[in-house]
Amino acid sequence: MTGMTREQAPVAIEGDGVELRVREIGGDMTAAFIAFPRGTDMRPALKGMPDDLCQCPHWGFLFKGRLRMHTGAGSDDYEAGQAFYWAPGHAPEALEDCEFLDISPTDKFNEVIAHVKANMG
Repeated sequence: MTGMTREQAPVAIEGDGVELRVREIGGDMTAAFIAFPRGTDMRPALKGMPDDLCQCPHWGFLFKGRLRMHTGAGSDDYEAGQAFYWAPGHAPEALEDCEFLDISPTDKFNEVIAHVKANMG
């Protein structure tokens, strides 16, 4: 079993107030501590993925803020204090400064991180 704090997770993406710290925690799963400042819209960074949406499932907990999750069927809003499951086919937009913990399958999450980094560069 593996435990970690935010500070123990290496930074995978950083810039414009966005911070993504990730570390594999076992069971082929990765934990990520994510911070999005208000106004962050990940849809442009996900262009080129199937349906231009993230195809990785995510389970987690929103510690701070409000976040809108765009899907092919519309959108849903999440707020601090909520646990979540986001099925494949989504793109987040921060309505307020957000901080959340995300647990995802490592292989799928690594694909998304690589794609986002390529689109940011």
